[in-house]
Amino acid sequence: MGPDTDPATLRVLDLTDELAFQGARLLVGIGADVVRTEPGSELGPAARAHWHAGKRWVPAEDSAELDALAADADVVLESGPVARLRGLREDGSSRWPHAAHVVVTPFGLTGPRRDWIADDLVLASAGGMTWLGGRPDAQPKPPPREQALQTAGAHAAIGALLAVVSGTPQLVDISAQEAVAATLETAAVAWIHAGRFPVRNGGVYEHVAHRIFETADGYVAGGYSGSDRMWTDLLAWMAERGEAGDLLDERWRDATFRWRQRPHVDAVVRRFAARQQAAELAAEARERALPWAEVVPAARLTDNPQLRDRQSLVTITGEGLPDGGVEDVGFPWAALPRPVTLPALRRAESDAPWHGPGRMPHRAERPKSRALEGVRVLDLTWVLAGPYVTKQLGEHGADIVKIESRHRQDPTRFAPSMHLRPGSDPDDSGYFINFNRNKRGVALNLRTEEGRRLLRELVPHCDVVVENFSPGVLARWGMDYASLRELNPDVVLVSMAGVGQTGPWRNAVTFADTLAAMSGLSSETRDPGGPPQGLTFGLGDMIAANSAVLATLGLLARGHGGHVDLSQLEAMAATMGPAALEPALGDDGPDPRTAEFPNRSPRAVPHGVYPAAGDDRWVAVSVTDEAQWHALTRLVELPCTEGDVSARRAHEDAIDTALAAWTGRHDAHKLAETLQTEGIAAAVVATGQDLVEADEQLAARGFYPVLDHPLTGPVRHEGVVARLTATPGRLDRPAPLLGQHTDEVLRELLGLSDEELATLTAEGVTE
Repeated sequence: MGPDTDPATLRVLDLTDELAFQGARLLVGIGADVVRTEPGSELGPAARAHWHAGKRWVPAEDSAELDALAADADVVLESGPVARLRGLREDGSSRWPHAAHVVVTPFGLTGPRRDWIADDLVLASAGGMTWLGGRPDAQPKPPPREQALQTAGAHAAIGALLAVVSGTPQLVDISAQEAVAATLETAAVAWIHAGRFPVRNGGVYEHVAHRIFETADGYVAGGYSGSDRMWTDLLAWMAERGEAGDLLDERWRDATFRWRQRPHVDAVVRRFAARQQAAELAAEARERALPWAEVVPAARLTDNPQLRDRQSLVTITGEGLPDGGVEDVGFPWAALPRPVTLPALRRAESDAPWHGPGRMPHRAERPKSRALEGVRVLDLTWVLAGPYVTKQLGEHGADIVKIESRHRQDPTRFAPSMHLRPGSDPDDSGYFINFNRNKRGVALNLRTEEGRRLLRELVPHCDVVVENFSPGVLARWGMDYASLRELNPDVVLVSMAGVGQTGPWRNAVTFADTLAAMSGLSSETRDPGGPPQGLTFGLGDMIAANSAVLATLGLLARGHGGHVDLSQLEAMAATMGPAALEPALGDDGPDPRTAEFPNRSPRAVPHGVYPAAGDDRWVAVSVTDEAQWHALTRLVELPCTEGDVSARRAHEDAIDTALAAWTGRHDAHKLAETLQTEGIAAAVVATGQDLVEADEQLAARGFYPVLDHPLTGPVRHEGVVARLTATPGRLDRPAPLLGQHTDEVLRELLGLSDEELATLTAEGVTE
């Protein structure tokens, strides 16, 4: 289970900028003792309260003071452009080799673009997120609330705990671009398997029949993909309201026919939604166990009854805040005790910067080859959020035993829209192949008592059980957490229900789009004056997965079991940044965006996505300081001679128009290279094809390694994000065929004989 290192006393030195604020915040959430060297005065009140609550700060004005502070740290979390890092020696090694030293840079510590600079927009563009957002007749847009930076931060926290669990202090290299590129669902995978890539479409999911619909007083997110019941129950509801139209005809029972005729089905569903109130429609959908949700602004998160019932909000108190404090979004798990109240960032006592004794990750007696070597995971998950958890654990050495059967295959095996490659079959589904590598496949028919008995017998041989069933399913099988502890006292159970195992909404059925709607994210995808557009990929699934990985590693690092009651809603809410605080504290001032220029920022001018030469080609550009502005004006004549942001803001429309006219004459890749050479943050708005075939940085770092699949043959996969120098992760096993390793695993772990295995097969237990 790893070294007896207690994250409740883990000492973390926080040297982050905005590139990894989320990483340090998540470590606060698992109880780490986090000390900064900066007071956070560059941030507005809401941002400072959100990102730095629960921390203290100590000035470290020179290298000697910084080294003294780092000497007592178990983890050093550092981020920024390579040129500004303080913790690396000239040879690229860490100045603090006694610690888990995690370094987050825009593009990684190696490769031809290691010195490139970037903010959220540029990273979201370089990593492929921006391409997926926005309307097809307008410029691409990244997800709201700096999701590229927050994704990088989450992987930084994961990298820190992987190093702790490994028992080996080491340097961990996190490329923010790679963190984003691993969080795109099918954007690159579709190119790998089918030679095509998704195109932004205003929020209509390409492979799931879900989208945002307007109601009489607002908007809802929902649809009719998933099991047959999702369709039949929605159709019955529509028929009760007299809104089913011709969908009651026999032909619409065929899921393939419905998929091909999706525009017509969506039109009928749109009329159904348009005659209802948003909150009432969402409430009735929860009662009917259908995946629909109201699109709410993030300011309403603190009023959400599910979040309040589960005590997932956090109150921040301290100097400069209202009496009684302010409520903020909390942390996405209920396993390790999560804070309910946190003090605002404050200066530490100079003679005692740390709260208590640290507990260094011990050097293992026998160094591991990978961080999670010796850990076994029983994988009861399907689709994306759960498999994305076990994917990450597997690539760092855990033995993943994935349970399926002919009666309950992972839907990504058989859903036509997820095969990606024409003519593929369930064992050859591109979606399944990417997210289920490094796993062994075991077929157990859990509809049989014998199948469930064998499943229970596997538990004592596993350190972690991961499941994303609806609440109550495991209990019916005698596998709730209390029962699992009787089988294995140190087991870690990771439950990944949409809104958690408890609370008034516990039975809500959720998809990625409904969670984005509940969390406030969808509300912020609207252009000024326009409707919310939603997302076109399952960002929420991967946000939840990263949270689950972090909580799992937190328990493994402690060396004992626990129940990770992860709410995907809480995970999404935790990525809304200071949105819940802004109504009370204010932060960014007026929104500078316009319908024509939806990517503007209050902190940079120009800041946007600009056309490049060719059809639907774009480049992201961000100018934050006067040096970058003067460098840009040496390349192109722009209508402003002054350098500060406020002066440029007064001419922003004219600057954007002139810049767009100039960029439109240049190749996007060459232009990004030219701008970065001049010290200006820029990147191509990358498609899946760009990422896989045209990105020299990802190629140089080997981010799309090849595995030889028994049916597909050699095929690229998305790579490993957290690069540990002493215990590196890797891809070494293609996704399993259905039940491929059944006999192997049951012999190895349960000692079954050939005769016993033959009997199980004959009885349909392992089919």
